[in-house]
Amino acid sequence: MSDSIVITAETVVADFEEALGADGKAAKTLESYIGDVRAFLQWLESKGNTFTGNLKRFHITTYRNYLVQNNYEINTINKKINSLQSFNQFLMDRKYITEQVVNLKKDKVKVAGGSEKEVEVFKDAEVEKLLFFIQSDEVSSRDRLIVLLLQYTGVRVSELVNIKLRDVDILAMNLTVACGKGGKRREVPLKGDVIDAIKEYLEGERRGNKFAMSEYLILTNRSAKMDRDAVNRLLKRMESKLNIKMHPHKFRHTFCTNLLKRGVGLTTVAKLAGHASIQTTASFYINTSMKDKREAVELL
Repeated sequence: MSDSIVITAETVVADFEEALGADGKAAKTLESYIGDVRAFLQWLESKGNTFTGNLKRFHITTYRNYLVQNNYEINTINKKINSLQSFNQFLMDRKYITEQVVNLKKDKVKVAGGSEKEVEVFKDAEVEKLLFFIQSDEVSSRDRLIVLLLQYTGVRVSELVNIKLRDVDILAMNLTVACGKGGKRREVPLKGDVIDAIKEYLEGERRGNKFAMSEYLILTNRSAKMDRDAVNRLLKRMESKLNIKMHPHKFRHTFCTNLLKRGVGLTTVAKLAGHASIQTTASFYINTSMKDKREAVELL
């Protein structure tokens, strides 16, 4: 571009709008593209970056993460990325920049398999019913602990059965979870109710188990370690008694969804859930969270 021309964000956007019109884009499409680009440039300006035609990869990835962390719906994020990809191509055509910095394959938020539908979570009334039930005499201290760990830590069932005694720090009220992927581990704080259940189980039922010397926290009468099938059978029995559909991952979905509903940041939820990427958390739970927020506003 000529050095004599003063390049501003407004002049570039005006040129982009003209180019879209010349390309035969429909009015609604043109309005959407320009709105998305203006929003991006305003965000960039808020970060102290004056746009003069130069677009960097860092700008795109940071903006995408900003959208994810602020609970924008997946479709909205991906629409904005599409608009920025078109803007990127325009900047290349006009020789402002020389490379494609928007990568649709990398930058679009992927929808995790099966999450196109809203994830299945326990209703508040179901949680209350379940919590009252596990306090009854017909539920053992071990089974009560299993439900509370699933409910209040969001662990996967494979992680649950592999919890070892050394992973539980009662004084610090903390659980170390082995994620099973590359030896990764994460820390999950424990509620007082869970700590009480652990103490009750360790000092009572577990102490009398013939496998009490096992390194694993949760035992059965037949082995020194509980397995996934045994957990699923336990939940099936409770399901038939309570008439509440139950499976381990429903507890995990409820854990993550409730955290988001209570305003916990997406990054923190991702860390507590042990997701490798914040995008995984977003793919499953952003739509649910936004639905809850929309319903809340409708009550006004």
